[in-house]
Amino acid sequence: MRLEEIAERIRRCEKCPLHTSRKRAVPGEGREEARIMFVGEAPGKSEDEMGRPFVGAAGKLLDELLASIGLERREVFITNVVKCRPPSNRDPRPEEIEACLPYLIEQISVVDPDIIVALGRHSAGVLLGSESIMRVRGRVYEVEVFGRIRKVIPTLHPAAALYNPRLRPLIEWDLGELKRTISSRGSGLEDWI
Repeated sequence: MRLEEIAERIRRCEKCPLHTSRKRAVPGEGREEARIMFVGEAPGKSEDEMGRPFVGAAGKLLDELLASIGLERREVFITNVVKCRPPSNRDPRPEEIEACLPYLIEQISVVDPDIIVALGRHSAGVLLGSESIMRVRGRVYEVEVFGRIRKVIPTLHPAAALYNPRLRPLIEWDLGELKRTISSRGSGLEDWI
């Protein structure tokens, strides 16, 4: 199964009530063979309008943060736990996460990344079983994620730094962990893209 097949099923999905209020589902985008995957929480207003992940203000910040460690979004795969925008950008509900989870599992299976960056508490909850992003951020975890051991780096969602700029250094440090993790394997970023 390829990513485009999964994306097409996501675009037609009616598994939960979110499909009734969406403009566009947001399957995700990036390199199918990416070794690094970013998993956010749910699309926002701009993402819902464009059908692409992280294209609003939080996406612009994510692009800046990626550039600061020598990455570009075209070199990674970016998706969300929930593929449709919750009304008024509320938190995704457990049943919505459960409905979308098979899609995320399939995407991770196809991309097969070595490192997953969990952006926000819902993503960290799905990947690490944690309720508190502040409790788990700042470290690299080696855990089984949907079938194989992967490194998971949890951090705050970029939107958190937009609401509270004092949080930006935490995200920068966490993405520095991503760069340090790659460097510790004795290879440069060019070997990861």
